[in-house]
Amino acid sequence: MHNLILFDDPTIRTALLPLTFTRPVSEIRTGICTITEKWARRLKTIPSFLTDPYLQIKYPCRESHDSFFVNGAVCPSKPLIEALNGLSPETALVRPDGFLLALRTAKPLRATPTVADAERTLTFAKPLTIIRNLPEIFAHNADQIRADFELLTAGRLSQPITDPHTRCYAPENIFLEEGARIRAAVLNAENGPIYIGKNALIQEGTVMTGPFALCDHATVNWGGKMRSNTTIGPYGKVGGEVSNSVFLGYSNKGHDGFLGNSVIGEWCNLGANTNNSNLKNDYTNVSLYSYATGRLEKTDRLFCGLIMGDYTKAGISTMFNTATVVGVNVNVFGAGFQPKYIPSFSWGGGAEGFADYRFEKALQVIRETVSRRGLVFSKADEKILREVYRMEEKNKERLT
Repeated sequence: MHNLILFDDPTIRTALLPLTFTRPVSEIRTGICTITEKWARRLKTIPSFLTDPYLQIKYPCRESHDSFFVNGAVCPSKPLIEALNGLSPETALVRPDGFLLALRTAKPLRATPTVADAERTLTFAKPLTIIRNLPEIFAHNADQIRADFELLTAGRLSQPITDPHTRCYAPENIFLEEGARIRAAVLNAENGPIYIGKNALIQEGTVMTGPFALCDHATVNWGGKMRSNTTIGPYGKVGGEVSNSVFLGYSNKGHDGFLGNSVIGEWCNLGANTNNSNLKNDYTNVSLYSYATGRLEKTDRLFCGLIMGDYTKAGISTMFNTATVVGVNVNVFGAGFQPKYIPSFSWGGGAEGFADYRFEKALQVIRETVSRRGLVFSKADEKILREVYRMEEKNKERLT
């Protein structure tokens, strides 16, 4: 395939806020890999991005005389890749309802591609996984773990599990990358695969059930109860009980407490005994805050927990209600259940309410957080965060 560009559908991009404040749609992780990584591995290429202008400083677009623009919300499949390989120039590939999957063109597009940019259209009706909203990240996680597991382990041998005190069920469904370590744990892969990334660590007393993904350099702390359909992204550190949730990467939930049906962004921290509800007491469908409408919208789902944007921290014993959305760079703490929507750059919680999180103070905390992992908070990341701050200030004014 020629030049691959993953583009953001504006409607989906808005539906995936606050996670897409700081990344293109395809940089969201579902399964073991991000959507970008899925495409890169399957096509053996390095994609570029067509996203909001303020993100292009970190996620540039690479132009070419022959480019494949692929919707960044679409997870690749073998039939879809076959269809793309057979796509002729100036042709769009669409779903039966007209949803644009891909466009092959010689045009140097600066805006989101549309069907109108094509001279011809082809329809692709086979099953696909498309991440159109926030709950679909964890809802599709089990199937995507299975698909990524097959992709990453095909034709390869797992590193051996040498610890004599570790018990494995269905060990043929467990794969360890180089440097992965397991100590006195129970791993049950009877109902789905378990993937342990490079230099990942599972500490003593952990119980883990598949499908499950522990990505590169991630850690499960002592006595962790890791339930199925869960992904811990690279360099994540988790403990307590986690169920059907996705940590995008570099985030911590190091202590006891329950997290279920949730998505946690990067560089977040959940204090000891932080808990979330993922099911209403009356078993009715949950409603989730929408950035598109500025109000709670029905999800037609029974289970939905916590959605948390990048750089956000929760104090000890913080309680999050069913279907709570917390924005970017929030410092939340206090007794009682928190509001179901907490805007970006907020400080406080509980009965005391919230104040604005001063931007320069927020930057200071972020630099300290990132430096603790031996990394540097880049100028590009700072510029992106300043733009998010500006947008969210305007959003707060609109809602008041």
